[in-house]
Amino acid sequence: MAWWSREGRDRGSARQRDRREDAAALAERNADGVSYFAAGRVAEAIPRFEDAYEGCIGTFGGDHPHTLTVAGNLAAACVAAGERRGLELMAANLADRVRVFGDDDPRTLTAADALASAYRLAGQASDAVELSTRVTAERRRVLGPTHPDTLVSRMGMALARAASGDVLAALTLLEVALHDAEQAHGARHQHTIALRANAAGCLAALDRADEAVVLFRQAFEDASALLGANHPDTVALHDELSAVLQDGAPRSAASSSDSTSANRVEVISST
Repeated sequence: MAWWSREGRDRGSARQRDRREDAAALAERNADGVSYFAAGRVAEAIPRFEDAYEGCIGTFGGDHPHTLTVAGNLAAACVAAGERRGLELMAANLADRVRVFGDDDPRTLTAADALASAYRLAGQASDAVELSTRVTAERRRVLGPTHPDTLVSRMGMALARAASGDVLAALTLLEVALHDAEQAHGARHQHTIALRANAAGCLAALDRADEAVVLFRQAFEDASALLGANHPDTVALHDELSAVLQDGAPRSAASSSDSTSANRVEVISST
């Protein structure tokens, strides 16, 4: 073997080893951010995502899937923290994914769904309705109507309609999605529970408290069985059920079982 061939192979192997080490460290930093985010410690998650993002830029470049994932995580954390840059980061991440992956790639649709939820949380209901409707149609076409991601988008579209003031239309959308979720996944599935809880919230908003109580009670019982009595979603559903029983309306406009896409963060691999 010629000396230059051996040297080239050895150098390449060393570079690959360094890259794997860098990837493992970046994956760990991002995972730390995910852990803090999941624990509700968003302010502590943000600098970890920022650090991981800068590292991904230097190691992989701006268009690498790992970089785009961490950029989406950073945007989600900023939205959750109420930072004004959150929406801008989320919109930029979506534009980058469209350019790199295409319009209908699942990774692009994840970012689009997150931005639609962020619009709704920011009070931009018309933008939320427009984008969530488009994402739902694409996910229906690509994944089918009862895929978990499609159900999340269908719920987000309904909540956007409710935020725009059309609660009755939102209720209809939620009831149809709830029926589909029950048929495909059963009553004690996280998306079924979330859809039922939000349908109950719409019923309460329409002054149909008796019907809302029935749905809130079932959602609470199913969440207790699936998640446990002390899980935050179960506790939130108990509080909402109690509020409807007492006042005829839930304590919050959207329950913690909403599971908004804007708050979705993801891990990256170490390879």
